Amino acid sequence: MSVKQTEILLESGTNEIEIMEFTIDGELFGINVAKVREIMKKSPVKRMQHTHPSIEGIYKPRGEVITVIDLAKYLDMPPNEDDERDMFIIAAFNNMNFAFHVHAVVGINRISWTQIQKPDPIIYGGEDGIATGVAKVEERLITILDFEKIISEISPSVGLQSSDVDKLGPRDTRDDKTILIAEDSMLLSKLITESLHRAGYTNTVRVNNGKEAWEYLKEAKAVGDAIENHVSCIISDIEMPQMDGHSLTKRIKSDSVLKDLPVVLFSSLITPEMRFKGAEVGADEQITKPEIANLVTLVDRQLALTPAQRQEAHAAHAAQTTKA
Repeated sequence: MSVKQTEILLESGTNEIEIMEFTIDGELFGINVAKVREIMKKSPVKRMQHTHPSIEGIYKPRGEVITVIDLAKYLDMPPNEDDERDMFIIAAFNNMNFAFHVHAVVGINRISWTQIQKPDPIIYGGEDGIATGVAKVEERLITILDFEKIISEISPSVGLQSSDVDKLGPRDTRDDKTILIAEDSMLLSKLITESLHRAGYTNTVRVNNGKEAWEYLKEAKAVGDAIENHVSCIISDIEMPQMDGHSLTKRIKSDSVLKDLPVVLFSSLITPEMRFKGAEVGADEQITKPEIANLVTLVDRQLALTPAQRQEAHAAHAAQTTKA
């Protein structure tokens, strides 16, 4: 079954998400529909030697080789005794495709990000946890898995590496610029911060989601002095509990005091459709994880522009995105 993203994409900045529910050993889990390319019945796979234990193998639907990840094995849960109805969720993010082997697909629900709570770090393992949120839909609790972290653990070479910034060469310290980072993954937030510090941006503020970022900006604005004294640039994920990156960007760009602050969306979901949404809400830059060195380059570029130049560049970028 194909999932046509153009049909399920939500209006920009509404702070809503489509969650696909699936089960492993009877427990409910979820994935953002924006990551899902299609759903297929479980198919025979070719096993590969010397791979991570959770890699079931590879298979080749319609000529495309895709790695299959056994989520039950990864989560230390038992396999399905009757696996005839098992499914593959074909997901696309970070410019790569993966097949996640699950026991059943339940359906799709459209909910607000405010219905998704950040999991307790004591229960869910803090930086080592693989749950980005817990959603309550009717009486069901759905654990939203951190699929990017799962992939980076299985194959570290495809994850974000702060050492990539060293490829940019020697850099001056830029502690006069404050970078606000909105990222719900504790591990990624730490890596982004380390990368910025390597790049000379030593003055950083980390928050867990768009709501916390918005509260920080409102408090900074209430002080009454120049907003640039409190924040120079915002780097935001898109998928976050409470308030997503698109809603945050829309609020910033609709505010008379904050609108000139550059916003860089750094997400695994920068597809052509999501790029259009980001441009629609006013994002100045959009880049896919894990391109951390390029993220620093974009921050450099935005901070070198005047507000007028940034508005001109954004208009040109938006026109190009719309045309594409």
